[in-house]
Amino acid sequence: MSGANLGPDWERLPDGTAYRQAARVVVFGDDGRVLLARGHDADQPERSWYFTIGGGIEPGESPRQAAVRELAEEAGLWVDPQVLVGPVLTRQARFDFFAETVRQDEVFFLAHVPAGSAVSTDGWTAVERGFMDEVCWWEAGDLAQVTREIFPAQLPALVRQWRSGWDGTVIHLGLQDERTTIASPATTRQASSASEEGHHR
Repeated sequence: MSGANLGPDWERLPDGTAYRQAARVVVFGDDGRVLLARGHDADQPERSWYFTIGGGIEPGESPRQAAVRELAEEAGLWVDPQVLVGPVLTRQARFDFFAETVRQDEVFFLAHVPAGSAVSTDGWTAVERGFMDEVCWWEAGDLAQVTREIFPAQLPALVRQWRSGWDGTVIHLGLQDERTTIASPATTRQASSASEEGHHR
């Protein structure tokens, strides 16, 4: 049985937890900037966070194909699956999504696109429109100063590492718990969010 309200790519584990496999992509412009999405949980609109483009792997898809499809849906950017770099990272994430705790096994790729590539949200699905707020370019050096949460938390350091190329090492982060109850103090530092807007427009 798929997870109620979550979409057809989710299933229920024996303990009732919604689960899916997902592919994500860290997108770099030729100018070194990185593309991130910002979203919120349905029952906590005051808490939003930045994350990489990506989503569930559909039946019959490879992780690479899913990453390319999600990049087109969520950002309006098209790349050849064969030019994706990686996978560069894997992790298992437990987080809040549509007012419940879910688990997602993720594989990450890298993509490079021309500097200044315009993004589009016209391809967002109904589910994505329910929790996604924006997709925007960031200067890689600015990510360390972001006061909102970023997932995975290691992303600012990884972006600095990957911006100059990938050394072939696949990083395995293991299980990361990102639920509200155990989230970092950054969850409360929302007051300065307005100042962030100037960094990524």
